[in-house]
Amino acid sequence: MADAIDINAYFRRIGYTGERTPSLETLRGINLLHTEAISFENLDPFLCKPVRLDAPSIEKKLVHDGRGGYCFEHNLLMFHVLKSLGFSVMSLAGRVLWTAPEGTNAPRTHMLLHVTLNGAPYIADPGFGSRTLTWPLWLEPNIEQTTPHGTYRLVPSGEEFVLQTRVDRSWRSMYSFDLRREDWHHYEVVNWYLSTHPDSPFRKRLVAARSAPGCRYGLKNNELTFHDLNGRVEERILRTPAQLRDALEGTFRIRLPEWPDLDEVLKRLTAQGA
Repeated sequence: MADAIDINAYFRRIGYTGERTPSLETLRGINLLHTEAISFENLDPFLCKPVRLDAPSIEKKLVHDGRGGYCFEHNLLMFHVLKSLGFSVMSLAGRVLWTAPEGTNAPRTHMLLHVTLNGAPYIADPGFGSRTLTWPLWLEPNIEQTTPHGTYRLVPSGEEFVLQTRVDRSWRSMYSFDLRREDWHHYEVVNWYLSTHPDSPFRKRLVAARSAPGCRYGLKNNELTFHDLNGRVEERILRTPAQLRDALEGTFRIRLPEWPDLDEVLKRLTAQGA
């Protein structure tokens, strides 16, 4: 699954100028800058455009075309980058719990990465929307781990781990995963469902998310949110297509494609209210 990626172009895209050795420092630097430069966004499935997971398509879209993507695109891009730098990395699959009712047996629709450094296991995941990991986590259960954008822990659950994040004074589950290496064909099938099925959440609403120093930004249709690390939250309703376009291009740093149906969609989103 590891294909060649233009590393120099990728590093220019995220602004990384550090070492290129397979170390924790390198992994942290790439992970953080990736999430600050490349937004989580679902424009393609929302507008019924194909989402392709081959390395050339991901590189073109996320690196050269100035776009973002969802979990498969972010994590496959980082997978190829880390492999090319000599990291020991494999792909895993997770069950999203963030919005699921308690006790739900969620399908394995998420992708994350397992990285081994000097014999120690870590997980990395730059593609989980508003709560995405901006640093890798040591794969050690029941310890609080502080990252530049929040505190997390990994809780054992049978043969799986549950990734949780601290929200105010409580813990919320993000997703569960096991340590089985996932097959490329699994991502292809799940990607097809998430990007084309009418019941997919990525077909029902426009979402975007990006981390920035000291804060996070989120978008649901025309509702823009700002969260700083002190707990302050600001919400704003974008009431015109120009405001929504400005948010996508400015706040989320997405180079919008020249699609003839895009302006009509922006009009519809801002006309329907929050």
